[in-house]
Amino acid sequence: MSHTQPRLNFMDQLPALTEKLMAFSLAVSDSHHIRPALAVLVDLRASQLNGCTFCIDMHLKQARLRGERELRLHHLAGWRESQLFSAQERAALAWTEALTCLAPEGVPDAVYHKVREQFAEQELAALTFHIMSINAWNRANVAFRTTPGALDALFGLEDIDLG
Repeated sequence: MSHTQPRLNFMDQLPALTEKLMAFSLAVSDSHHIRPALAVLVDLRASQLNGCTFCIDMHLKQARLRGERELRLHHLAGWRESQLFSAQERAALAWTEALTCLAPEGVPDAVYHKVREQFAEQELAALTFHIMSINAWNRANVAFRTTPGALDALFGLEDIDLG
């Protein structure tokens, strides 16, 4: 069996739980504490770190729909060396990486202090919930090898051409 063959459709197996996770994700987005352009960068970076090709595909398409510049998308994996990201975006990306790849000692104080300089407490809580949400989706889609682009029509992404 090829590594890229889907294993099972977890959404079909437990639709009620899938709906609850979707509702959680939508509630986080609907809170309006995080700019949509920043949220998609966070989603994309977490998905890159988790190796979730399904989510990388989806969030690249969403970023392009929102008008994100291609060069910034290409620089996202190396955001620390890029001059294309604001201080707030850098703090959010560092927070995303710290929460996505938890170190044995937890989240470093330096990362926390930088993100607190850029976000009010409620915004930081919302950002944290957003990162929790994308990591949940990444883990399920990686575990069950969801085919990239398989749900484009559901998310209104079927006409996005990244080629």
